[in-house]
Amino acid sequence: MAAVTVNTRTVMTESAGGSEPRSGRRQAPGPGAGGRSAENWKRDIIRQLKHRDRIQHAMFQDLIRFYSQLLEKSSLAKGILSCSTRRPSSDSSSSLSSLLLLNNQLKTTTGELAYQVVELQQHIKIKECVLEKQRARLLEDERRRAAVLDARRELQQRAEQVREENGALKMEYDALLEGQRRAETKLRGEKVRGGHLLEDMIHLKQQAAARMNTRNERRSRAREAHLQKELQMAARSKVNIDSCSSAPTSRSTSPKNDTENPESNQRRRARLFRSASVTSPRILSSIRDLFHRKRRGHSVCSLEEDLISPARICLSARVPVRARQVLEAHEQGINAVRFSSSSDLLATGGTDRVIKLWEVRAGLLTHRLTLDGSTEGITCIDFDPTGSRILASSYDKSALLWRLDDSVPKLTLTGHSRKVTAARFSPLLHQVVTGSADRTIRLWDLHRAACVQVAEVASYCSDLVCSENCIISGHFDCKIRVWDTRTVGCVQELPARGKVTSLDISSDHRQLLSCCRDDCLQMVDLRRGSNDRVCFRAEGFKCGSDSTKAVISPDGCFLAAGSADGAVYIWNVSTGNLETRLPDQHSSPISAVAWSLSGEYVVSVDRSRLAILWSDI
Repeated sequence: MAAVTVNTRTVMTESAGGSEPRSGRRQAPGPGAGGRSAENWKRDIIRQLKHRDRIQHAMFQDLIRFYSQLLEKSSLAKGILSCSTRRPSSDSSSSLSSLLLLNNQLKTTTGELAYQVVELQQHIKIKECVLEKQRARLLEDERRRAAVLDARRELQQRAEQVREENGALKMEYDALLEGQRRAETKLRGEKVRGGHLLEDMIHLKQQAAARMNTRNERRSRAREAHLQKELQMAARSKVNIDSCSSAPTSRSTSPKNDTENPESNQRRRARLFRSASVTSPRILSSIRDLFHRKRRGHSVCSLEEDLISPARICLSARVPVRARQVLEAHEQGINAVRFSSSSDLLATGGTDRVIKLWEVRAGLLTHRLTLDGSTEGITCIDFDPTGSRILASSYDKSALLWRLDDSVPKLTLTGHSRKVTAARFSPLLHQVVTGSADRTIRLWDLHRAACVQVAEVASYCSDLVCSENCIISGHFDCKIRVWDTRTVGCVQELPARGKVTSLDISSDHRQLLSCCRDDCLQMVDLRRGSNDRVCFRAEGFKCGSDSTKAVISPDGCFLAAGSADGAVYIWNVSTGNLETRLPDQHSSPISAVAWSLSGEYVVSVDRSRLAILWSDI
């Protein structure tokens, strides 16, 4: 029993003492540790040791309890044995049986205790194995922690390097941003300087034109004064009748005839005077110089500018009811179509980069000429009022001018940075206007083949039309802008119901038609401004693209537009209702519609290369 107690205490002592050296080893600081990191490491080791002591104490609670029970039972047995020895011998016989019984009980108890001690020793061995495994795992965790700390230090160093690199990049970015600001400031200054130079140049040109006009006016006045002086001198001069008349001298010198017919003699003298003065070569040349030159404003213009085209008036446009001719006009989709002012010539332009001219005779289209020269697709076509030239805009950022007797472009106008969406002749035949996707509108002088005015817009320009002294443009920001060509400034903005895809102006320049992406046509009375607007809609009508073109009939009574369903819709302006719908010919969305100035024909084109001539016959 004593041996069991000693062994148990020895085990407890060893297990308690075994933890001491390990605790000492864990508390020892590592080599080279110092500062706050060393203190943190020591504190962490102490915390882990305390945690391990708590775990081991919990594991040995059962063993301590069993050991306490053994001590109590052993003390009880000692007490019983001591009492039995003190009893008198007289009672030995009577208590022998009880002692034997007690001895048996003690043996049984001792066996049980021995068995419990063996079990406890086995539990101790198991606990020691568990402790060894925990120590090994702790060492492995320590090595892993050291590796994690090394990785953390490397990541911190990498993060510091990244911060330094980010700082350098931020400084470089700030420097580039500052350089960009300086460049933008310089660019704005250059633009302002360029604007001032342009204003100065325009002012100098205006002064030169004023001086030239003044000089011409002086010359004209001097010529008129000289003519008046010659006329006065001729009126005051005496005419020799003998030298100017072939009549006999006796007849002219007879006093009888003079007295008998003084009125006839006076009339004859006046007639001879007039013939002599007017037939003077100097006077004839002065009169010819004066009246053979026409003045417009204060400047003398060339003969080409003074060409007057005959005014063609359509009294009544006819609403088409059927297709007269269907043909594949181009190799690819068709984007634009236009009639000439005489209505006997039609022009179509497509994605195949050419313009084709068609003669309109007896309700049929006959190919006449192909105009090439564009490097990309055609977006817009316009004839000049004389019908001798044609202007087109292209996806290749340019506008081209042809004469109808030559397939090679006469002029190519370049300067836009994106595709040119519209090109129109201005009321002055030597000027054209272009609108582009680069948000600019440019006025060009055809004599110099140069851009003379540029207007910058806040939105994509989809189409434009020209009126007297103004340009009207449609834009994707749902606005229609009116520009004064004399000041190159926007004088009015008209609201639209959606993205503007096309514009058209009536022949009397009073009504403006706009087609919008909200499937609506809008008519604006230019005399009353934006307050007088009429919208035209129809069930089934849908604007097929951002460049769908709608037109006004020559008499201003009807509107025509192509729909995405391949039908042509025609509205009556006076009633605002749909007049007719022309279906079942186009298989793809209609891109443009044109109405001849004679009012007889309507032509519609689509993206599938078809051109259809419509008529009421």
